[in-house]
This record gives sequence, C-alpha cells and structure tokens, in this order.
Amino acid sequence: MIGKLSGTLLEKSPPQVLVDCGGVGYEVDVPMSTFYGLPHLGEKVALLTHFVVREDAQLLYGFATATEREAFRQLIKVSGVGPRMALSLLSGMSVAELAQAVTAQEPGRLVKVPGIGKKTAERLLLELKGKLGADLGPLAGGGLLLGDAHGDIQQALIALGYNEKEAAAALKALPAEVAVSEGIKLALRALAR
Repeated sequence: MIGKLSGTLLEKSPPQVLVDCGGVGYEVDVPMSTFYGLPHLGEKVALLTHFVVREDAQLLYGFATATEREAFRQLIKVSGVGPRMALSLLSGMSVAELAQAVTAQEPGRLVKVPGIGKKTAERLLLELKGKLGADLGPLAGGGLLLGDAHGDIQQALIALGYNEKEAAAALKALPAEVAVSEGIKLALRALAR
C-alpha cells in the first residue's frame, strides 16, 4: 500500500520518527539500525515502508534498506511474532547477524534480544530456515557485510541472469563506497572478463 516515504524529518523519538511528506506528517516506527542512520531534523529522508492495518490501528514501519524490510516481512510471517517483536529483533541485531543465526541454527544469539525467549527463538530458527538464512547466508556467512549499494548491485546482477556466486565474486572486486550505477558497470566489466 505505502511502500516508500520521502520527505523532511520533523521529529525523532525512538523508535518513532515523524516524516513530513508534502504537508502530511507520517508517524513511522523504525528499528534502531535505521534510527541511528537518520539525518538531522529538518533534513530530507527516504524510508522504505511496510503498512500494517489492524482492527484498532494503522501502523507504518520504516527501513533504511530493502534487506531490512524483507527481513521484517519474513519475521512477521512467523507464528507468534508481531511487528513489535520483529522491530525489536532488527534493533537488537543486524540482518546479516540474524541470517547467520538462522543458517547456523543458534537460538542463543536470538535469546539475547529483549522479549525473545528460548521457545520463540527456536520457532524463529525453524520457520526462517531456508527463507532468511538461504537468501543472505552466502553473503553474511562469507564475512562480507554488504552496504545498501552493494545489496542493490547484487540484486541487479542476479536480475540480469548471474548466479549468487558470480555476483558475490564481482562484489568483492568493488570499492567499499561505490554508487549503485557505477558499481553495476564495474561488476559487469569484471564478469565479462
């Protein structure tokens, strides 16, 4: 429904922010990983969002990256995990750390997050296996933590028909701070050799 917000950051009160989009202020709950990366008040901000409609409320959740939003969407599909718990998980650990925990099936890493008990952690690991860990495992498990631009570059390469292994190899050759369009060009050149 509402997939992205771009506007002026008016208020920051963890975990909620207020974004003015053309005169309409949207209250958005964000994980702390996104919150710490926000610009100063009065500056422009863009957030990918997930809109939740309940009987008693309409809630908007915001994320700095598509990977974070996708992880949130996978988390709320798990029985007994609501948006608040998913936000807490993403605030307590990065998506890469979560993917590593799922791939390695380590409930101890999840239990460290406030509000997550042993049974919930085990259910999360069971239901996310093959979903979250498989998507991010080769990247997270290989010690390569991708920034937002690298994630977008990887998605573009996969969309162009390269497999994950080829895309990951091309990403290793890229500079750390590369723009998406330039990174795609460099990665395609590397893959063409």
